[in-house]
Amino acid sequence: MHLEDLIRICAFALVFAAMASWEIVAPRRALAVGRRPRWASNLGILAVDGLAVRILIPTAAVGAALFAAGRGWQLAGLRLSVAALLDFLALDLVIYAQHVVFHKVPVLWRLHRMHHADLDVDVTTGGRFHPFEILISSVVKIATVVAFGIPAVAVLVFEVVLNATSMFNHSNVAMPPSLDRLLRLLVVTPDMHRVHHSILRRETDSNFGFNLPWWDRLFGTYRATPEAGHAGMTVGLPIFRDQRELRMDCLLTQPFRDDVAGAAPGR
Repeated sequence: MHLEDLIRICAFALVFAAMASWEIVAPRRALAVGRRPRWASNLGILAVDGLAVRILIPTAAVGAALFAAGRGWQLAGLRLSVAALLDFLALDLVIYAQHVVFHKVPVLWRLHRMHHADLDVDVTTGGRFHPFEILISSVVKIATVVAFGIPAVAVLVFEVVLNATSMFNHSNVAMPPSLDRLLRLLVVTPDMHRVHHSILRRETDSNFGFNLPWWDRLFGTYRATPEAGHAGMTVGLPIFRDQRELRMDCLLTQPFRDDVAGAAPGR
């Protein structure tokens, strides 16, 4: 458990520092609000999420994998490397499907929309999820791990990679279009995922992938670019646009407050 925590913390710190530095050196967009009003709350929510999972689901997905392995609930007859690859794909597909469901089911959208209510998209947005959403996601991952008998090492690798790619594809970083097109064949890039944070609902309901870009292409949810272009698109939702909504207390209560325009999927 201590080694797992060390791996997660070190990976997070390295990727966060790299992407934050890249954002300063080569930003993709001018920030509408900036870092100061947002970073403390976004990082605070990330800390609350980690604490909630540690207290309420202390073993989480890696513990579930060890539990399943102890009972022989694993894919038989496959090398560990092959099983780990298949399990990684299965977990990524489940996370993609879960993301779609959080957009389509109104009560789940109320939780998830806190992530979309950020008025800028940068590396900290990648960890800005409501604690209730994180707990639900943890239960989904645990169920997937037990159902497929996914080995603990594959679960740890997946979660570390998922955390890293979430920071990467939410980052406000510029890269040559040729590099973006190449990377987009293998991983969700910042320009690909930024479309998902458009204020236009038809664009919000696209590009659901976090790690792999293939599921969006396969299931018809892929959108190459925003209609207004990356420099011209508006980030966020039609609601919660007052800067006071960037405070941590407001973020935590957003799912429980009724609003008019944009409060439910499809509006």
